[in-house]
Parts: sequence; C-alpha cells; structure tokens
Amino acid sequence: MSYKDTLNLLQTPFGMRANARTREPELQAFWAEQRLYERLSSSNPGPVFTLHDGPPYANGALHVGHALNKILKDIINKYALLKGRRARFVPGWDCHGLPIELKVLQGMGSEERRGLTPIELRRRAHAYALEQVEGQKAGFRRWGIWADWDRPYLTLQKHYEAAQIEVFGRMVLAGHIYRGLKPVHWSPSSRTALAEAELEYPDGHTSPSVYVAFPVVELPAGLGVRLTAIGLTSAEAATTPAAGALAVAIWTTTPWTLPANLAVSVNGALDYAVCRVEPGRHLIVATALVESLREILALPLEPLLSLKGAELEGVVYRHPLMARSSPVVIGGDYITTEAGTGLVHTAPGHGVDDFNTGRKAGLPVLCPVDEGGTLTAEAGPFAGLNVLKDANPAIISALEGAGALLKQESYAHRYPYDWRTKKPTIFRATEQWFASVAGFRAEALDAIAAVEWLPASGRNRIEAMVRERGDWCISRQRTWGVPIPVFYHRETGEVLLDAATLDHIQALIAAHGSDVWWEKEEAELLPPALAAEAHLWRKGTDTMDVWFDSGSSWAAVLGGLQTGVAPEGSQEPAFTPLNYPADLYLEGSDQHRGWFQSSLLTSVAVNGNAPYKRVLTHGFTLDEKGRKMSKSLGNVVDPAVLVEGGKNEKQEPAYGADVLRLWVSSVDYSADVPLGPGIVKQLADVSRKVRNTARYLLGNLHDFDPRPRAEGGDAVPVAELPLLDRWMLHRTAALIEAVSTDFDTFAFYRFFQALQNFCVVDLSNVYFDIAKDRLYVSAAGSFRRRSCQTVLQLVVERLAGLIAPVLCHMAEDIWQNLPYPVAEASVFERGWPTAPAVWSAPELLAPMERILELRARVNRQLESCRSAGALGASLEAQVQLSGVDAALAEALELLQGSPHPEVDNLADWLLVSAVQLEGEAPAVVLAENHGDTTSDDSNESGGGFRLRLAHADGEKCERCWHYATDVEEHTLAPGVSGRICGRCRKILADGPFTDSGISGSNR
Repeated sequence: MSYKDTLNLLQTPFGMRANARTREPELQAFWAEQRLYERLSSSNPGPVFTLHDGPPYANGALHVGHALNKILKDIINKYALLKGRRARFVPGWDCHGLPIELKVLQGMGSEERRGLTPIELRRRAHAYALEQVEGQKAGFRRWGIWADWDRPYLTLQKHYEAAQIEVFGRMVLAGHIYRGLKPVHWSPSSRTALAEAELEYPDGHTSPSVYVAFPVVELPAGLGVRLTAIGLTSAEAATTPAAGALAVAIWTTTPWTLPANLAVSVNGALDYAVCRVEPGRHLIVATALVESLREILALPLEPLLSLKGAELEGVVYRHPLMARSSPVVIGGDYITTEAGTGLVHTAPGHGVDDFNTGRKAGLPVLCPVDEGGTLTAEAGPFAGLNVLKDANPAIISALEGAGALLKQESYAHRYPYDWRTKKPTIFRATEQWFASVAGFRAEALDAIAAVEWLPASGRNRIEAMVRERGDWCISRQRTWGVPIPVFYHRETGEVLLDAATLDHIQALIAAHGSDVWWEKEEAELLPPALAAEAHLWRKGTDTMDVWFDSGSSWAAVLGGLQTGVAPEGSQEPAFTPLNYPADLYLEGSDQHRGWFQSSLLTSVAVNGNAPYKRVLTHGFTLDEKGRKMSKSLGNVVDPAVLVEGGKNEKQEPAYGADVLRLWVSSVDYSADVPLGPGIVKQLADVSRKVRNTARYLLGNLHDFDPRPRAEGGDAVPVAELPLLDRWMLHRTAALIEAVSTDFDTFAFYRFFQALQNFCVVDLSNVYFDIAKDRLYVSAAGSFRRRSCQTVLQLVVERLAGLIAPVLCHMAEDIWQNLPYPVAEASVFERGWPTAPAVWSAPELLAPMERILELRARVNRQLESCRSAGALGASLEAQVQLSGVDAALAEALELLQGSPHPEVDNLADWLLVSAVQLEGEAPAVVLAENHGDTTSDDSNESGGGFRLRLAHADGEKCERCWHYATDVEEHTLAPGVSGRICGRCRKILADGPFTDSGISGSNR
C-alpha cells in the first residue's frame, strides 16, 4: 500500500479508445434488439415529423457524398426523436434507368445480348438493382443511420409504379401531357432522350465553328428598290440579285446541322448592314458586328446600306450544299449581337429556339439524324456520317469547295454531355411525350413562394429554372423503366390514352408490377370493353423519364394521392403515417433542377401544391485543396475505409462511423465541403477529446449514488452547491440552450464548435483542473467531493444527450457505462436534455470571468517560471496580489463570502498552494507583473495592480502534493510512512477511503 492508494482514482470500463470497429456494431445490435427506432418513431408523444428521403441511384459503392447526405438526414431525425416527435424515416432507392440497363448488358457476351428479350433484360435489371440496394443499405446502416430498413421504398416496387401511373394519368386527364415532334436533348451514346437534369457541362469542350455565306437569290420588292438605289441590283431585276452578288452571313458551332437548315433568322429590331466585300460581292451582317467581323473574317466589309431586320423578312437564299432555297424569317430575342453575325442559321429539327421560330414561320421539322447520331438519306451527300465524329470535317470541306466558307476556327464553350456515358449530346427532333409546364407554371411559382428554402437563395434558383423551362420531355427509348401506358392505332397512328385504359393498366401494375406491360399482349392490356379491338392497337415501347419515377415519390410514399392505390405499408395503422406535404426535403444543391423540381411539378400538376414545406440543400464534397475527388487525382476518401480501416492499419486506421458523422457536423454544408486525411485526423482528435472528457466524468462517479441525500443517495441540492459548481451548471444550461438553437436551425457546425469549447475549455481547462483535488484527495463521502460528483453526474447525462444526434455511438456507450442505475435503457429514451431553472446563475458570470482572467495571467507567469527552471508544478508556488481593481475585488469578495470555503477558495482555483491578498511581498519573488488585470503580460508598471509569484512556504505533502507548513511524519501502514499535511492526516483519520482506481491521478 502507498499514499496513492488512499486517493479516489478514476474507475470506469469506458475506455480512452473507442475501439469503433468492434464497439459500434455492438451498440447497433443493442439498438436493433431494443427496437429503439421503431418504438420511438411510433410511440413518441409529439407530432409526426417527415423528412422525405430523396432516392439515391441503386448503382455503385457509397461515397462521401452519400455520407454527407444521409448523415445530415440522420442527425435531423435523431434530434426530432429526442425532442419527442414521431420521426419515421423511409429510405428510398431510384432503381430504373439506363445505367442499370447498361450494367446488365455489359455483363453479357455479344451473342447473349442478341438473343436477349425485353422481359429478360428487365428481370436481370431488377435483380441487379436489388443487389445494389442491399450493398448500399449495409453501408448506410454501418454509419448508424436509423430508418425503416426492412421497408424501404424502391421505384421498382409494384405499388410505387402503380402510384406513378396514377400521377401520370391525372396529368393526362388534366391536359398536361401531350405527344409531339420537338427537339430534345438526345444522347447518341445512350440512344435516348434526356432531361435537363441528366446533363452535365464539363470544362474544356471545343467545337468547330464556321462562318458561312448563303447566296441570296430573291429579294422582297421593298428591299429590291433600296438595293437598286445603291446600284446593287438593276431596275429590271430589282428582286433578283446577280449570282454571287449578295449573301447572308451566318455563324454556327454545329456544322453538322447545316444539312437540316431551312431558314435564316434575324431580329426584327436590330440594325443590319449591306457591306461590300469586293466589287460585285456583298454580305449582310448586323451593324454592331461589322467592325469585329472585319478582323475575324479578314474582309474589308464596307457598309453601303443600313436597314432594320424586319426589312430582311422574305429574302430567299440558296442552300450552298443542298438543292433547295429557304427564307429569311423573323426570330426572337435570342438573336443578339454578342457573337456571330446577327443572323442565325435555323434548323427546326435541332434546336428549341429554331423549332419555335420555325413553327411561327410555318417551316417543316427536318431532322436527318438517326438515334445513333448518324446522318440519314435526307442529308444528301453526307448520309452515313456521324455528327459527333466525321460529319463536321466533311461538311466544312464541302462548304470550302462551294466557296461558301468565310472562316473556320475552334470555339471553347459550355456543351451538354450525357451524365452517364460522359459523351456529348445533340438536339434532335423526335416524337416524344411531354408534360406541358406552361399549363401549371403559375401554380408552380406560387407553390415555390410558399416553401421555406434553406438557404434562401435556393428559392431564386428553382424559381428561375421553373419560370424559364420549356416543356418536360418525359419519354425515354429504353426497356428498363415504367412504361408510358399508351396504345397507337396500327394504321392511323391515333393515340389511345383515356381514363378507362389508364385505370386498367394501373390495376394490372398494382397487381403484377410494370413487367406486365411486356409480358402481356394488347388483348389483355386493354380494358375488357376494348379487347375485341385489340388487333387494331399497338402498345407503346417508351418508358418514363426516371425523374418522373422519383418525382412521384410524394404520391407513392407520402400518400399524396387521396384516392387510388395507397402506398403499401406507409399508411398502415401499425406504422406512423407520413406527412404530405413533407416537413423537409434535404438533398444536394444540384437537385433544384432534379428531384426538387420533378417532385414539385408533378405535385403541383396533380394537387396544386408543393410536396414539401421546407427544402434544405447541401454542397458537394471536395478534397482538402478544394478539388473535385477523382480516382485519377488519387484524392478520393472512401467512407468504408475511413470507418473500417484499410489494408495498412497504420496508414488507414479504423476511425469508426462517429468520426465520419462528426465531420458532417463540423462543416458549413451550405457550400462545398472539404475532406481529406488531414481533416480526418483533426476530427479524430476532437472525438478523442470529447471521449476523454466523458471518461473523466464517468470515472469519477464510480461510487456515487445520484439520489438526493434525503433519499439515501449522495446528490447535493443545486441550491446548496458551491459557487464553482453553480457556475458549471450555468455553463451547461447555456450550452443546452445554444445547441438546441443550433439543431433547430440546422447549424450543426455551431454545435460542433460549442461542443469543442465546452469540453476543452469549460470542463477540462477550468472545472476539471480545479476539481481534481476535490475528487482525488477529499474523503470519499465528503461534501467537498459529493458536491463535485453531483455536477459531474448532471453534466455527463446531458452531454450524452447533446451529442447523441451526431456522435450516436459514443453517446450510447456513455449511457451504457453510467456507474449507477437509470430508468432508461438507452440515451435516446431519455429525450433531449433540459436544464432546470435553478441552474441559471447569470450573476456569477461577470465575477467568474474576472477570476478566470486572473487565473490565465497567473498561468502565464507560472509557465514563464517553469521555462526558466525556477518552478516545477504549480503547487510549488504561492501568489501575492495587491492593488486589485474594483471588479476583481468584488469577485474576490464573492468568493470569500462563499459558505463553502473548502471549495470556493482562490488558491485552489489558481492551482497554487497559497494566496496572499495585499500585505508584504514574499522575501524571494520569482516573477512579478504590474498593470490592469485584463491586459497581457507586461513588466511595465501601470495602475496599482501587482501579481507576484514566489515559492510556497512549508514543504510538499506526499499525498496531496500541496505545500504546507504543517507537514509531519505519518505512518499509513506497517512499513509505509511519509510526510503529509494536516488536512490529509484528518482525511485518513476519518477514513475509510475508496479502493484505488485503474489509472493514475493525472496530477
């Protein structure tokens, strides 16, 4: 035995290391065994809270973007559960579409692919999607995310598909769905139409741009008279310029569309100039561009005549490559003088503006390009060329041979790519199914205004997109998806799409799933009343855009359709119903043009309102240098490796899910967020600090009974606590209030900062530092120790609750290691922490601030003496103060007036052996400081304040390490003796002391 054995040392099985790879799954198993999520989400007393999950795509391994998204959602849901709300989270997956279809096809040989039927492809795609769902689900669960994992929603489920068909049907019957020939974003690599949300615009794209002269062959009468006046035409042939005498100049970055040219468009309000290039040769260009075009084209361009664009309407030009003539027509405001010539090559089959202009002018829609991007026979001599490979060079060469090429150069610009194949797209006019956004655009904008957008800029973003978007192309030319349930007359092409056919198909899909469309023939797919006419009709082969799939989740999952097919399970009595509109949608900021918008449009079209009350967005994940993560850069952070560790344990340790979760809470996710090895190590350090704070709290409670003393326990009433303890509870109450606000406003990074500050500063640097002597040295059952333990018990339980939404595993681990019984099996059953009103002690803040300022100043002087070798431990010192200011004097008077001087004494708070106020200076001063108590260290005199450090009187007590003048020889046990102070002798005489702990005293 030694005197160390008489100290009250830490005792707790709560380790310094999390051992996350083993412990976190154990805690997750405990949650599952207790059915915590299920019980809380169904039995909590508060209102329902619905955060509707935007479905990730069921393809590929989870990445840190998934982690940011799902953990944010889980933090919000766990906070709602702790606040007593019934927060039920139904996770979803987007399961249809091209990437899955391509994955299936890539896994087959060419011979097998040739013999593959649509239904067999669908069955393989279905199985592949389910396999991907299970893999991703396991990853999400490992991150500690709570959800209806056994009842997720999948867009391939038959009840989901049936609800989607009902959404489509209601839009059809409301007149919002139509079939038409229009240019759409077309992916030759995928051979299907694409939505705007399926495009990306990579940097570095260049196109071959050309300036081309289209020779004019006929002029309107009025313009002919004006040209005759300047000698360009003769009076006898005023409307027929000489061959090669006049041309309209256009500019295009898609030479491959020139075979489809049917007009040249001008802005009727712009000024144009007829410019002489050389005798007998003239070009028409926008007046504002003459000067720049002189330099670009290296032509003199001498303006001879100015005219408005409206005067050019009716000019006829000859196509330089095709045997046809076409008109100059009036276009729209898209024709500007920012670039080009001010005259726009118009191919109605290859551009939205071109299509709209052509429709006004009565032009046909010519699209001589097939689904693979190859020019057809309608392109004449260019048939067989691919528009993204060899068509441009051949057409440019032909223009040069025809004498029509004015200039060729490369042009760098934003260009749309297929986000799946990463290859360029084109505009191509095809027969497609569209949702007419114009029919409900005003309602959609009103719905946007009624939603709370976080950040507020999100409203401006989606508002601009909805205000400006054209009709939504909802059809796709693929096999793996929900069918567009339409029939076409085999002879006339007439469309059959009415309430009877829609209801019948919806019922079939509800019973059998969408495979039924491919499994059955028309006679079984048509309503019984039309079965006899089945031979006249052909079922369609298009599937729906996957954004229509996921955008229908408000109907299939939230129960947003008041009639028809109910979402399976989601509204059953045994389950908490989900809110429609949802309380919250939370996704990446790219979803303003994706899921947020498709959900909004379908919901408004059917019900007239948005499917959400509030929308919160987050940015994207980058590396520590702000770069996009990519395998080629080697900067990808794999969340699975971060959590479970890599092959090299030293280089890639298993940090556990809580460190990943802590990262999510630490960043301002409204912008793009960084992550890399350096950040992970910093977060692991923060996690360890919080954990060791909890360990210190738990370790000092091993012999504490939290019942009130009146009931046989050890807890001291709050009103009877010393000043230091009351200050600590006030700081804890302030933390609870601040963190509650942070969670209410989704400002989790503020929680992260507040948590760090509380653990490192308030607890470790101040309270624990001062309290060590009380906890270790005092008699086990003394008021001095029990009052401190009362605070530790109150703090540790609330700390566990505050960190539970983020550090859920650590919080539960703390709870499971509480060294006394509590009513709740889990920290999540306790609810969100609160602080009783009696904890509030604002009157202590100003005095405590002054004393902590003094403490910091003393610590700086102590450190200076230690550095000089004049002192070792702080208890070797005594402090003398004189000339203190009024504020500090008032604080010291409060301390001196405390009814608990054994706790509230300045020497203990400064961690020195003695403090002398005023009086004579010590005989040997080790350090001296003058000036205002709030200033930095200075040797310059200022004010009347003096702080002197000297060696403490007496000698060191071998038990408490304080220096005292009453240290005497003492025998602890036979053969064990030492010199200890009078205080320690009394403690040992009163005995008994507790069993020694499992670690040192950290003194």
